[in-house]
Amino acid sequence: MPAADSSPAASTSDHDDWDWHALLGDLPAGAFVARDGRFLYANQALQDLFGYTPEDLSTLSSLSLTAPEDRDTVMVHVRRRRRMVPELPYEVQCLRKDGSCFDAKLCGMRVLVGGVDADLVTVTDITESRQAMRLAQQQQEQQQQQLQALWLHGLILDRLPTPIMAVDQHARIQYANEAVCKLLGYRRDHLLTLPIFSIAPHRRPDSWQESLQSLKQVGHRTLSSDWCTANGRKLQVQLSVQYAQQGDVELALIALQDSTNSAAAPASSGPRVLQFCDITGLPNQQLFRERLRSEAMLAIMDHRNIAILVMGLNELQHINEVEGFASGDQVMQILTRRLSLIPKGTDLLAHLGGGEFALMFSHAPHIGDDAVLQLSRAMQEAATSPIQLNNKTLQLSCNIGAVVFPRDTGEPENVLRQAQAAMRMAISQGPNRVYSYTPQANARISARMAIEAALRGALERHEFQLAFQPQIDLTHGRIVGAEALLRWRHPELGQVSPADFIPIAEDTGQILAIGEWVLARACEAAADWQKHSTQPIRVAVNLSPKQLQQPQLAGVIEATLIQSGLPPHLLTVELTERMLHDQQEAVADTLQHLKAIGVSIALDDFGTGYASLQSLRRLPIDVVKIDRSLVPDVTTETQDVSITRAIINMAHGLQKKVLAVGVENVGELALLCANQCDQMQGFLFSPPMDEHEFVAMLTEGRSLPDHMLGRKKRTRTLLVVDDDQNIVSALKRLLRKDGYHIVTAESGPEGLQKLAENEVDVIVSDQRMPGMTGVEFLRRTKELYPETIRMVLSGFTELRTITDAINEGAIYKFLTKPWDDEHVRTHIQEAFHQKEMADDNKRLDREVQEANRELAEVNGRLKHLLESQREHIHREETSLVVAREMLENMPTPVIGLDQGGMVAFMNSEAERVFAGSSGMLGLHVNDAPESALADVWRLSDGRYHDITVRGQAYRAVCRPMTGNTRSRGSLMVLIPSQNSLALPPPQTPQAKG
Repeated sequence: MPAADSSPAASTSDHDDWDWHALLGDLPAGAFVARDGRFLYANQALQDLFGYTPEDLSTLSSLSLTAPEDRDTVMVHVRRRRRMVPELPYEVQCLRKDGSCFDAKLCGMRVLVGGVDADLVTVTDITESRQAMRLAQQQQEQQQQQLQALWLHGLILDRLPTPIMAVDQHARIQYANEAVCKLLGYRRDHLLTLPIFSIAPHRRPDSWQESLQSLKQVGHRTLSSDWCTANGRKLQVQLSVQYAQQGDVELALIALQDSTNSAAAPASSGPRVLQFCDITGLPNQQLFRERLRSEAMLAIMDHRNIAILVMGLNELQHINEVEGFASGDQVMQILTRRLSLIPKGTDLLAHLGGGEFALMFSHAPHIGDDAVLQLSRAMQEAATSPIQLNNKTLQLSCNIGAVVFPRDTGEPENVLRQAQAAMRMAISQGPNRVYSYTPQANARISARMAIEAALRGALERHEFQLAFQPQIDLTHGRIVGAEALLRWRHPELGQVSPADFIPIAEDTGQILAIGEWVLARACEAAADWQKHSTQPIRVAVNLSPKQLQQPQLAGVIEATLIQSGLPPHLLTVELTERMLHDQQEAVADTLQHLKAIGVSIALDDFGTGYASLQSLRRLPIDVVKIDRSLVPDVTTETQDVSITRAIINMAHGLQKKVLAVGVENVGELALLCANQCDQMQGFLFSPPMDEHEFVAMLTEGRSLPDHMLGRKKRTRTLLVVDDDQNIVSALKRLLRKDGYHIVTAESGPEGLQKLAENEVDVIVSDQRMPGMTGVEFLRRTKELYPETIRMVLSGFTELRTITDAINEGAIYKFLTKPWDDEHVRTHIQEAFHQKEMADDNKRLDREVQEANRELAEVNGRLKHLLESQREHIHREETSLVVAREMLENMPTPVIGLDQGGMVAFMNSEAERVFAGSSGMLGLHVNDAPESALADVWRLSDGRYHDITVRGQAYRAVCRPMTGNTRSRGSLMVLIPSQNSLALPPPQTPQAKG
């Protein structure tokens, strides 16, 4: 390959395989080659851009060209290049020698220099383009300000009490303020679709243009006209019309005044319009507040209560969007008729707007919770009864908030607001809920507001900590990981429960910053754990729904892993079933990206949410976490144990591990081990702890004792259940010489307790016992402990019951009383032999499953590694093709020779120079027509030598190709002597020896 530039920024004898000056010297952008931060080459454009000389650069780190605040960004890209991650251009601030800054775009790639990896980086000054972008941004801000001003003008027009509208030259209504809509009875979106002739029918379409041109000449007109409202009523109006033009659009600006019956209209008609809803005819919020204020004062004077109920419809907005506003209005009118049947006497029903109805209940002398409940039921029934609309049946839902004044609150001005707050609390609990406002509810709302305020800045104040709860492998009982749990201690609020502050962080969006902090801190901690354990320790981090919706989540996690140094396979991200239900395609893509990185994925709270078997099979889930509510113990119903066993078997069938959460006692652990659960976490082993305690536990090597895992060496255990003590004693005497550990119980419930306390192999039970028969006891035992061998020993042969139990598998054998001693001993020995065979098969099956899961995990990582290697090879091949093209098109002759001196390669320029010697390929250099080539090859000292080839003076250099490259031999470059100004002094070639 060509030699490097010999400027002080590069050492040609040590670092370079290429003539970087020839390759990069003419680039208009700055370019440099560096290894471990030390410059190997910098072109003239880079020196001019930064103001450094080659001598300056030889003493600097390449990172010093970047502003301090952007150096971490540069290092992230350097590490990504080392991992062969494709490089995209990125922007940073750079520093010149004189201390000035400029905006630059950087792009790098890995190259081989002297057989060792180095970085080739280009630097482009983008200051001018940035300035242009800033100018464009300023212009955009100015446009937004203009739009804001236009919006403000429009808002003012909308709020004017005078009806105003604009009609264009095609007679289309382009604008109408709220007063026009109210006067004519149209909704604005409908009115803007109509021509002016729909409301002014006497106007002829063919004369509109003529009228507008006439108006243009005079500028302004005042006239009277008859217009039609939406319900067909004729309206006499006084019009003030003015001409305006906006670009190509000609407009008639019309101000209206209703003159219908103006002389006879009652004085109260104006206030009525302001105090009643025009859709329902009910009092509006303003009138309701006035009546409520008056009634509250009377209630205080009369020492009585009044109730205020606010009901919100949940589907009204959907109906307006899908069916149209007219249908929404019809629904409101139907509900108004139904709700109007509820008030009596001084009660008042009002429509507050937006589908909210308010009822003030004041006519009864004693108003309490019972009255509120009856009213709520009546309002719910009115709202949720089916509604027939447009040949469809609508089923609505509602939520109701209630306040009793002055019992619940002493401020009349706050009563309606508190009822609305109670309604919102009801909405948060689900549809068709009623929530009564109480001082306690107010305290909860105030507490939430206090938490929300304290949460702002908690991350910057370093108030968060992580706790870690160990996760235990149930095969060997050792710690294999820990779940990172967020904790918050506020200086005034104290220790705040995650159940209180995490939902608030979700609602306010702060969970994104908090989640990134948790991820970074957990990865740093896990990277440190590996020093304290003989086996890899994973860390599990919970993702929030908002985090999972971020498109850059995989990139953030990958950067965090690189920063912390934690191997990707030691990080597990946990998500809940509900998160799989929302945006399934986007979630699947994100999880696939995380899986490609090597991160494990766990499905938390399985069995309580929305996950389907299809999503569990389709998504790359590695671990299924059984929710605490599904962790069984000896008191659990057999159906629940069956559900847990089915989940474990299903997960194993899909090659996924199972982790049980919230294991608190030995009975729960025993059932999990019996059903081959893989891992557990819970207070039985350890509560969540801080990092120092967890590291101490790792160093100690703490694990579950063998007897809890069912792996201790134990004697054969027989459980005898019989309410007759003589029978129990006889059996113990008979079987004593067989060496069994015999446990006895007098009833079925006592037998279940003994099973929880002992690892029983074989059970012998009587049939007729008080409280629970033997068959019922053994059926329950089969559900809880299916591996046990169960037999009935009874003098009563209830043939149908016994036969059914045997067919179900609840009973292994039925023995009769009185018994033959040897016969009983033989059957019990066979039962123990069958149990031991089943235990061996179970152990082997578990080992095979574990090996298969580990093999699948290794195969997954190997697949990812192979894909990375394949990508790396593809890049290398591309680089080789590019390098060959560069060599081929270099303007100087390049000759490649193998280790023995045979000419193996000549580029286009070399073939042109040696045009008459195309046969040089395959010849030994000693046989070449130009003997000077052989002299330079024999020296191969990496220095430049003056030679003459076919009457042309050249400076020739020959260097062996060494280092990590697979190629061997030498590369000779001939540079015409007129380009020798930047080259070292010439040396005359001298043959060796």
